[in-house]
Amino acid sequence: MFAIPEQFSAASKASVEAQLAVLSTLTSKTFESLEKVVDLNLATVKSSLEDSGNAVKQLLTVKDPQEWLSVATAQTQPNAEKAIAYGRQLASIASSVQAEFSKAAEAQIAENSRKLLELIDEVTKNAPAGSENAIALFKSAIGNANAGYEQFNKTAKQAADTIETNLNQAVTQFAQPAAAAAKATARAAKK
Repeated sequence: MFAIPEQFSAASKASVEAQLAVLSTLTSKTFESLEKVVDLNLATVKSSLEDSGNAVKQLLTVKDPQEWLSVATAQTQPNAEKAIAYGRQLASIASSVQAEFSKAAEAQIAENSRKLLELIDEVTKNAPAGSENAIALFKSAIGNANAGYEQFNKTAKQAADTIETNLNQAVTQFAQPAAAAAKATARAAKK
């Protein structure tokens, strides 16, 4: 009779330890991702400052308005391309984090479900006769909860994929008009 509380206690302790391990892993992944975002932002700012300095130097050496327009136009395309590349890198980092979180959550849920079913099997070995239906109902409820989680996880993945696709489309849609405007301005400057 005392074995059942001990089994629940051991299972609870193992569950808490597993959750702490997952939390530690997710925290580590979060900090790694934040570090990537900070590195990306620092590189972008550094590049932007260098480009701005070079642009100002070029603009200060122009002799007439048409040359100024030509120099300014020439800088538009690379700046748009850099903004697009930044957006894509940021989306890649976010997608990577989402994938890591999903993977960790799936593994944790699967492990907890497995351990819970093992515990139920162990506890039910000593269950009184006639409790088979209650045990089957409990196992069914656990299975349904797992199925619900899996559906939720699939939906979350689809939402993340949709967000990533929409972000990439937005970046692409931004790139096309920017390139067209740069070409149009360059043609106008040549006239």
